[in-house]
Amino acid sequence: MHDGRQSPDLAELVEQHYVLVYRYAYRLSGSACDAEDLAQQTFLTAQRKLDQLRDPSRAKGWLCAIVRNAYLKDLRTGNGHRAVSLETVAEPAGREERDTPIDLEELQAAIDELPEEFRAPLVLFYFQEFTYRDIADQMEIPVGTVMSRLARAKQHLRRRLATREPAVTDLPPG
Repeated sequence: MHDGRQSPDLAELVEQHYVLVYRYAYRLSGSACDAEDLAQQTFLTAQRKLDQLRDPSRAKGWLCAIVRNAYLKDLRTGNGHRAVSLETVAEPAGREERDTPIDLEELQAAIDELPEEFRAPLVLFYFQEFTYRDIADQMEIPVGTVMSRLARAKQHLRRRLATREPAVTDLPPG
């Protein structure tokens, strides 16, 4: 990248951050096709708003915010997933050990069940390695809320993956 006084060009952003953008989009959307669309939309938006990136060292967070905003826009327009509440999800009975490793498709399906406000911090923390502070800044919520949402999301995933139950049996209808 250029020094701190110049903004990077779009080609640099794509080269350095495409994998991150695509992975985040995939984890949010749960679909390779949707992730490709979101990644493309992210870089189109980044190209139009490149002058807004004042600090090139913060490009990673800036691009992830664009991905998330594009995903939320898709949800609002009816192109996204059905949101469900975690308020009614039962606590796990106890720690159960799995005999088999977690299937990646099963994991993605469980992540897809999460409402966006729980899915985004989970993906940013575990798959994109953002800090609590980075997530809080990006989502414009307190750090404590990030921690709470991560805990609830992990609880849902543990229960869902431990029991291998379909989501429709324990989550309220959308």
